[in-house]
Amino acid sequence: MKCLQFSFCLFLTLSILGTLNGCKDDERKPNVIVILVDDLGATDLGCYGSDFYQTPHIDNLANEGIRFTNSYSSCTVCSPTRASIMTGKYPARQHLTDWIEGHKYPWAKLSVPDWKMYLDSAEHTMAETFKNAGYFTAHVGKWHLGENEKDWPENHGFDVNIAGWAKGAPHRNKQKGYQGYFPPYGNPRLEDGPNDEYLTERLTNEVCTLIEEQGDAPFFINFWLYNVHTPLQACQDKIDKYKALVDSTKHHQNPIYAAMVEHTDEAVGKVIAKLKEKSLYENTIVLFSSDNGGLIGRKRNRVTSNYPLRHGKGGIYEGGVRIPTILYAPNIGSKKQEVDEPVISNDYYPTLAQLAGVSIPKKQSATMDGSSWMPLLNGSGELKREAIYWHYPHYHQQGAVPYSAIRMGDWKLIDNFETNKLQLYNLSNDIGESYDLSKSHPDKTIELKEKLDAWRECIDAQFPSENPQYNKKKERRKKN
Repeated sequence: MKCLQFSFCLFLTLSILGTLNGCKDDERKPNVIVILVDDLGATDLGCYGSDFYQTPHIDNLANEGIRFTNSYSSCTVCSPTRASIMTGKYPARQHLTDWIEGHKYPWAKLSVPDWKMYLDSAEHTMAETFKNAGYFTAHVGKWHLGENEKDWPENHGFDVNIAGWAKGAPHRNKQKGYQGYFPPYGNPRLEDGPNDEYLTERLTNEVCTLIEEQGDAPFFINFWLYNVHTPLQACQDKIDKYKALVDSTKHHQNPIYAAMVEHTDEAVGKVIAKLKEKSLYENTIVLFSSDNGGLIGRKRNRVTSNYPLRHGKGGIYEGGVRIPTILYAPNIGSKKQEVDEPVISNDYYPTLAQLAGVSIPKKQSATMDGSSWMPLLNGSGELKREAIYWHYPHYHQQGAVPYSAIRMGDWKLIDNFETNKLQLYNLSNDIGESYDLSKSHPDKTIELKEKLDAWRECIDAQFPSENPQYNKKKERRKKN
């Protein structure tokens, strides 16, 4: 079967806007900022229904932009999603399918495949595309796409790399003096500040400085926050504020996590304020999103709640992959306040490139899985794809077992490799995935399974295998 039917990139090549020298204000290339929050859940913002967390700046961005109500990460964990954002490809196509370095389950029922633990240098990244179009490119914050320095942002198209390295969370190690969100950071791409400096505020200041320094030159900035990933740490005044507001009747109750969400919201507000101060806001595209669903945590140490979604980060249900996504794009002729059509992380690259009038190399675009959102943004139509897919041939300590999934319309099918069972849900009336309809709707189950099989074959997906060391008792102890 030809793979073209699964290459979902709806991409219209636009001419590069006028060169900077001598051009009028309205002809300048639009700036682009990608704000990616780590582990932010689908309901963790006020504009997405939080009953506890306060996010006025992000809510205002949603009011001025477009809010996506069926937005998904391309994986239930971070590294694969980040790779898909940078390449426009599904993680399974890149064989980068778990967070780097992943959990080890030697006694599990299945052995995970020999997957790639870095972003391949052969990929032409979104940063390289913008850099080749004359943009200054900078990465600020979490990277987590390779253990070795050769795999870090400065070698994937970024002129500047601040704080992006091997680790996927603030490097907490008390024996070595690393304190997580407070100095010393133990980060080779970030010098330590004062002892009371909070990491998110520091990174926000770095972004604002970069904006200040660029003047009228176009810039592409990845602002990938470490917030709201564990360890749960925040400034004490914010923690105290939310301790006084805790209400046991609400779904969101963790005051430290609430404080971390507020830190994130203030970061967004400060960056937007800097854009406005420099008269750049009306010529800047801002994409705000998350890399996977919210972390639920253990019963005795709950982090957040993704209710009404089932499960969370590292799980096989909606709570693991449904995320908040907001796009502010002032150069769209006409725009909707909300978009309900399903979108996914792979779409960011082709969407931002088209909005900015930047051409993606033909060799790269031909193998991309993402679709430009332009038909959704200007009301000209729908995306020309039948379905979106997930493939996670791994185990995760939060509950995921190796699986694949497909969403087509309101229907979602999950293929559980460990149990060899299929689950079918209709998300339009069962967003919590409580009622498996695979038995009552066998034709739909077969239809989606066939499409899922064909997609996996097309992209050369890796699969787990039987584990000769499988020991049920040892594996249960490991998970507990």
